Amino acid sequence: MEILELERDIYSELLAWKKHHGRKVLELKGARQTGKTFILNKFARENYRVYLYINMAQTSGKQFLACIQQAEDWKPGEKRPEKPLHTALSLFDSAFQDNGETIVVIDEIQESAEVYSRIREFAREFACDFVVTGSYLGKTLEKEYFLPAGDTEDMILTTLSFEEFLGAVGKRELYQEIDLYGASPHEQYDELKKWYELYSEIGGYPAVVCTYLESGEIEQCKKVLYQITRIFIEESSRYFRQILDINLFEQLFPAIAQISVREKKGSSDMVTELSDLVYREESNKATKQSVNHAVAWLYRSGIIGFCGKAVECNPADTRPGMRFYFQDIGVTDYFLKKGGVRGAAARGYKSENFVFIDLEKRIHQTKLAGMYPLFGTYKNGEIDFLVSSLTTEKDYGVEVKAGKSEGKTAQQLLQDGRVEAVYFLKGDTYGGKAGRMITVPIYLAGRVSYDFVRGNSVQSS
Repeated sequence: MEILELERDIYSELLAWKKHHGRKVLELKGARQTGKTFILNKFARENYRVYLYINMAQTSGKQFLACIQQAEDWKPGEKRPEKPLHTALSLFDSAFQDNGETIVVIDEIQESAEVYSRIREFAREFACDFVVTGSYLGKTLEKEYFLPAGDTEDMILTTLSFEEFLGAVGKRELYQEIDLYGASPHEQYDELKKWYELYSEIGGYPAVVCTYLESGEIEQCKKVLYQITRIFIEESSRYFRQILDINLFEQLFPAIAQISVREKKGSSDMVTELSDLVYREESNKATKQSVNHAVAWLYRSGIIGFCGKAVECNPADTRPGMRFYFQDIGVTDYFLKKGGVRGAAARGYKSENFVFIDLEKRIHQTKLAGMYPLFGTYKNGEIDFLVSSLTTEKDYGVEVKAGKSEGKTAQQLLQDGRVEAVYFLKGDTYGGKAGRMITVPIYLAGRVSYDFVRGNSVQSS
């Protein structure tokens, strides 16, 4: 199916990298079918005079390796080749020129340890720009891959955010202009809520969004989402040696959904709990190892994310990897249903997952402090997320609610002065402010800037 051209926010980041990258190679990360190749093709063709595309999983990759071999061919007693990688690129494409008007994109680079281990040379020996990318970069953690620390700059392309989705359906301007606290006409909030509910069901994979734009049929979108999941499982199987690991994916996705909705303060050993759910028998060492391997692969492949715990809501006392969330809300919906999770439990977890994705993106963009999103425990209670602002250097509580309830732990945190304010992100609200309790419709979570300070007029916008 031909993919419509969807506007992606990362395009402006690519332009900024072109202008300021300082000879670093760009490593574009992201899950399968998030549109990495599409956006790089668009960026390269619109901003460079010469564009070389090499896919290490296809014929062009084999041809490039042959060019490297020929360029580096040497016999004892002969003069060593000078700049063999430059020669290899010229052999691959005679249009190659080593200057700022040329870009080389190497896709699926995880397929070649030899090429991946040359990233340092790309960064230090060339004047042209290099971008490397792949859907399964977790493979590069194997010992034959040389990790080029300091020579790369990372970007992550996720599935379409809610804001990007709204742009695709012509509602982004409304999203950007509507008042956070209910001062706009209620029908405008209702309009955005309608689109949020649709997005929460189909998610943001480009092929899924394009299917909706072309057909308007949710069931067709779900079929495409299922196909994407199947492709991921089948392609991942090439990186697993044992059939046990391959079949594990079939059961692991719904098991992750099931374990994630349990009421608890984070698991001390999620791998063991997943093993118990998947096999429903006493787990053994081999089983736990397989689950651990598969979970790590899902994380490195951009399918799931990890949330840590702030003990007693102290950002300096954290425990990593205490909860799982999916990296696409449509995938969340799909596997919640497949795992038999419905009703309020499913709605609550999807709401949390929606906010988690937003917070993780901001942390990666260094707009919020921390290494990963955190939930917080406090006096035998819990708050959904604890946010540390780089702007105000204050901590904020975030409560995610599908309905009208308010968290007791959030109020206790305010009373004890442990957070500057609490943001309630709700599905059933038009927004409002009451002292240090700030209520915002959940579909506007991406516009909350977490900058409230007592006695300061600066507010979220």
